Amino acid sequence: MQLYNTLSAEERAQLIDEAGKQRLTLSFYAYAKIENPKQFRDELFIAWNALDALGRIYVAHEGINAQMSVPADNFDDFRDTLEVYDFMKGIRLNVAVEQDNHSFLKLTIKVRNKIVADGLNDETFDVTNKGVHLKAREFNTLLEDPNTIVVDFRNHYESEVGHFQGAITPDVETFRESLPIINEQLQEFKEDKNLLMYCTGGIRCEKASAYFKHQGFKNVFQLEGGIIEYARQIKEENIESKFIGKNFVFDHRLGERITDDIVSQCHQCGKPCDNHTNCYNDACHLLFIQCDECKAAMENCCSTECLEIIHLPLEEQAKLRKGLQVGNKIFKKGKSEALKFKKSGELPHKPLAKVETKNIQQKIAIKKTLIGKAEHYYSKSKIAQFLLENELSVGDKVLISGPTTGEKELTITEIFVNGAPSQSAKKGDQITFTIPFRIRLSDKLFKVLS
Repeated sequence: MQLYNTLSAEERAQLIDEAGKQRLTLSFYAYAKIENPKQFRDELFIAWNALDALGRIYVAHEGINAQMSVPADNFDDFRDTLEVYDFMKGIRLNVAVEQDNHSFLKLTIKVRNKIVADGLNDETFDVTNKGVHLKAREFNTLLEDPNTIVVDFRNHYESEVGHFQGAITPDVETFRESLPIINEQLQEFKEDKNLLMYCTGGIRCEKASAYFKHQGFKNVFQLEGGIIEYARQIKEENIESKFIGKNFVFDHRLGERITDDIVSQCHQCGKPCDNHTNCYNDACHLLFIQCDECKAAMENCCSTECLEIIHLPLEEQAKLRKGLQVGNKIFKKGKSEALKFKKSGELPHKPLAKVETKNIQQKIAIKKTLIGKAEHYYSKSKIAQFLLENELSVGDKVLISGPTTGEKELTITEIFVNGAPSQSAKKGDQITFTIPFRIRLSDKLFKVLS
């Protein structure tokens, strides 16, 4: 019986594009006693694999923590798979405000010691004695109380692109680091201040609120459902957002916009920017903020050293990263000395800029027709390869669009059709042309119509 992925991320992305159906990005968690996490994990994999559900899920004796992508058509059936278990009956599913069909491209369910690495000994305090849950409107009200201290329980790379106004944002790389630091900073306030806490989806605050009540804090409150649920409520109920910027998320999107405020800078040039990327050098994968201009100039790299490495033959690149631990620490490495404008721990509470709305209007105004889908890319020579579904000629203006690439316009100056130079191409042809940026297999090629 299949209990693991059999498709690569690229193959899965292609199948999702071919299906052409909407998917929902969502998250949920539940603390509960699970006697046999391995059996529980296998049951979930079988049920969710059948529904084409994808995501990153951790299960442990203490419960489940899931971030997922589910076909909209299968949403009710997916919820039914949760209702089978008593502790997940009626569970709240935090559905993302911004959707992306490629948010997850594999179904990964892992058995862990804990569903969140908090470093706490749960036997030393009552983990069920949690803080008071607040909805968005209640959270806003308490946030305005001068007797309130609000704390962000996320990591530096998360709070940097978006946070609640006036929040304490610890300069930490892990959740376990933040607990003792915040406890020490707030000792003198434990008796009389309101301790208001928040995180991405609420799971970190579930444990943190109980921990701080155990530490002697009298008035502990937490944002129900985290920033994800807050964003949904302010949108549905037309409530003013006290959160500014983007909410960092741990999937392909790397963030969903809550307000049009930009509160962070490109780590390379200092321009207001809040788009995270991972260094294109496979031996680095540094997570950092990079604007479009630096992305083009540095070819998605964090430093000139990495830029030089990606232009080496693939065999030499493989030798350089041999023995290195890469990939699994991409979210922990945002403090490189190569980043000149990284100001971790010094976060502004006022916007540095606003998102340019003209881009949104321009996107609506552009008349375009789909003519192809990406088949491959060549990182060294920057050549894009597409399979055409319609005609294309030299001189045509095209738009390359994708969840990570964004919207890139360019004019075709030369094309190779099935390997040979040509002035035009037809449906079914495989074409290649040079581009000043990297594309992904999920990208689509549109012809811009006059």
